[in-house]
Amino acid sequence: MVNLTRIYTKLGDSGETHLGDMSRVAKTHPRIEAYGTVDELNSHIGVVLTLTDLPDGYADWLERIQNDLFDVGADIAVPDDPDRERLRVLPAQTEWLEQRCDEVNATLEPLKSFVLPGGTPAAAHLHVARTVCRRAERLAVACGEDVSAEVVRYLNRLSDLLFILARGANAGSEPLWQPGRFRQ
Repeated sequence: MVNLTRIYTKLGDSGETHLGDMSRVAKTHPRIEAYGTVDELNSHIGVVLTLTDLPDGYADWLERIQNDLFDVGADIAVPDDPDRERLRVLPAQTEWLEQRCDEVNATLEPLKSFVLPGGTPAAAHLHVARTVCRRAERLAVACGEDVSAEVVRYLNRLSDLLFILARGANAGSEPLWQPGRFRQ
């Protein structure tokens, strides 16, 4: 399925690249922006995985998500072709995220204010990943019908999960917004 023998090909030197069906597009094409941001998100999750203050179980989940994000990128990168079966994000992948959301959220106190991004190193990095995920979602939406609705649902649910995981990583002592606190 994947066979990388050379990393540089010089094919992108003119500002174009290939989509998964080998069609050439500008490197600023909406699909490239969308799956490039998914790649950025995956890299941020890789940073989270290096942290020592992750709650139990999070690393296994994040490793699974990293793999799923390659599925998301592949789904975005390859236009529909009714004559060929392509790798697509499945509803079961999104449902798995929902189950993790419910599982962790059940252990958290209800929110009484908005959460400020920060707290523990793991929580802060999870918040960064969450914001990159939201951008990836917006860019996928901007592709219109060229990107599957399941990709958008997956990214939407993933950003929810990253928020919930950040709350869990703060173990109840998360920084909360205090409206007008520093107004004079």
